[in-house]
Amino acid sequence: MRVIDVLAPPGDAIPGVKKPAKKTTINEKLIWTGVVLLIYLAMSNVFLYGVSPSVTSAFTQLNALRIIFASTNDTLMQLGIGPIVTAGLVMQILVGSKLIDVDLSSEDDRAKFTASQRFLTMVFAVYESVAYIYGGAFGQLNNELKLVVLAQLLFASYVVMLLDEMLQKGWGIGSGVSLFILAGVAESVVLDSVSPVMIQGGPLGSLPYLLYVAQNHLPLWQAFMRPFGYPDMTGFVSFIGVTLLLIWLQGMSVEIPVAYEKARGLRSKVPLQFLYVSNVPILLALILFAQLLFFGERVLTILNPGNVNPWFNMIGTFNMTNPANPVPTGGILYFFQAPTGIAMSLSHPLETIGNFLLLVGFSVAFAFLWVEVSGMSARDQADQMVQAGLQIPGFRKESVVIENRLRGPIRALTLVSGLLVGVIAGVADVLGALGTGMGILLAVGIVFQIYQQMVQEEFLEVYPGLEKVLGK
Repeated sequence: MRVIDVLAPPGDAIPGVKKPAKKTTINEKLIWTGVVLLIYLAMSNVFLYGVSPSVTSAFTQLNALRIIFASTNDTLMQLGIGPIVTAGLVMQILVGSKLIDVDLSSEDDRAKFTASQRFLTMVFAVYESVAYIYGGAFGQLNNELKLVVLAQLLFASYVVMLLDEMLQKGWGIGSGVSLFILAGVAESVVLDSVSPVMIQGGPLGSLPYLLYVAQNHLPLWQAFMRPFGYPDMTGFVSFIGVTLLLIWLQGMSVEIPVAYEKARGLRSKVPLQFLYVSNVPILLALILFAQLLFFGERVLTILNPGNVNPWFNMIGTFNMTNPANPVPTGGILYFFQAPTGIAMSLSHPLETIGNFLLLVGFSVAFAFLWVEVSGMSARDQADQMVQAGLQIPGFRKESVVIENRLRGPIRALTLVSGLLVGVIAGVADVLGALGTGMGILLAVGIVFQIYQQMVQEEFLEVYPGLEKVLGK
């Protein structure tokens, strides 16, 4: 019996979303996408029953991950899309590395894959919920309230999973995961740019703070280098610069010349995206960082509350002034915290440099790993070209020959793209770019995907006969 045959039955027992009975139009998809977005925004503003909003949630160091996981403190969206993303990545890696035997071209196996991922999503939801509750993220709760909060978090995770399935199965545009990430990044950027809310030293938003500095005849540099990681003009300008850079990089590609065997050698080119691994490596790196910090803040602080065990201290030491929000002060985990602005980066140079090097290093390592397990390697690309009746002019039509020809360009693209996304995300965080470096990377990629899907949907409405050609 295969592993997926064991994981699928529990997932089948969890009710899911069915595909629409008839083809939905582009306008209907936009309406349903809007409804899903409104539900997400509503859940992001409904506080958990039994949790006082005055209790500061833990994991201040994970603010960047909250944007990526579309989560909001002390609300139904406390976990955000974390369980879905983690389960999806685990399944992709297991399938791509052949640790789970599944044929995704088979409709039956695809259904089992979806069911297995649904089951793992709820497993991770339980794990994260329990860790938050018993780790003290919501303060001191009695046993009854712990069960109530657990039930709310699991219910919210289930609803988010259904919303994601709803869009992916044809009711809307894109996926719930992408939509929620984009909404979270957009909300963060808008609030950090224009929020007039007064905090320590002036308004929160970078633009209102610039006006505040001018009106009070303060030195202009204060608007560009703000303490405590608050939004400043350096972050605002960095956000614009990183966004424009990513838009430019999205349009770059390396073209491989090919010939169609069945079309009498008709020649064309197959483009390989310059950002070959997209933002997946940096996402995997940040998820790893988050899980390690999560473990340290919720487990090590219990096992080593006074930082007296030298072995645990090598992993991480914590300032426990606020038990609900322990702050890493040393050990390996100290370097997994991302800086939040140029002022904080300059005041903690060792932490900033260490985090940058770790981020870039893990991004490159995960780039090569992802290419091997996701069907993007030279071998996989060569097999796909042979099956499609393509060959490289001047070379024999053999998978091994084509693989050898593609290995060099693909390795170079993997290295460069993994290095590039790591550097972009790291520099953006050092400069305090609004929305975080990872958030901008994800948002730009998601906007491109949504745009391409909308263009394709409109094209298919005009020329419905092309659906059979595209395999839809």
